[in-house]
Amino acid sequence: MDWYDSIWLRRYFDAKKMIAQVAPTRLSEFEHAMSAFRTDDAFQVKYVSGFLDAKALQDIRETIAAIPRDAMELHELQKFGRLIVHDWPAFTAMQATMVDFVSELAGERVEPCYNFLSLYSRRGVCEPHLDTPSAKWTFDLCVDQSDPWPISFSSIIPWPEDREELIEDWRAVCEKRSPHEIRSLALEPGDALLFSGASQWHYRDPIPADGRKAFCDLLFFHFIPEGTAEIVQPRNWARLFDIPELDTIPNISLPA
Repeated sequence: MDWYDSIWLRRYFDAKKMIAQVAPTRLSEFEHAMSAFRTDDAFQVKYVSGFLDAKALQDIRETIAAIPRDAMELHELQKFGRLIVHDWPAFTAMQATMVDFVSELAGERVEPCYNFLSLYSRRGVCEPHLDTPSAKWTFDLCVDQSDPWPISFSSIIPWPEDREELIEDWRAVCEKRSPHEIRSLALEPGDALLFSGASQWHYRDPIPADGRKAFCDLLFFHFIPEGTAEIVQPRNWARLFDIPELDTIPNISLPA
């Protein structure tokens, strides 16, 4: 099995190591600031039945149908069996209207980070993984599908921890021997759910194809705690914490 790594977490662990070497008295400040991306272990996935009515659902399907083929990203076809489209204007506008609703579900004030449309084919699969904190909260909306396709979640895990411990935890989830409670939910078109992808292992087994044209169209709206847009980006840490050495960490400038 290949470790489905979070690039952000690698930068986080690298930053902790660097701060411990060059400014050890600042390490607790850094860790405290990053605690905004932890999730209360009492959080439970929130299922929202009928989030969209038939008219709103049809409008979204028409929007998707009108997206030009050349706007769709192909780089996840091989690993995930899906086409994706990031931050399509209509969906970004929709996300802005959801802030209060998602804040109430999450139990904290949030702000939009990014969104993407995910068009899974009959090769669709999503291996166990954690998201980066830029997707601390994910509002997952089912637009259309051939059949219900469950998504599985662990209970909230302690985060962030040592990288080796996280890898072993991931292996345990993959091998069905995890000590975490695993819960599976299936959405119907128009239904949605909120989960905390940076603190919950989550995955989808291969989509059941059975020789048919299997598919699942999903919208993912990602939210972060209000006021954390700068600190969630590792490229800003050297400036925000006044530790220039953090800029020497390889590949510290992740994509926005």
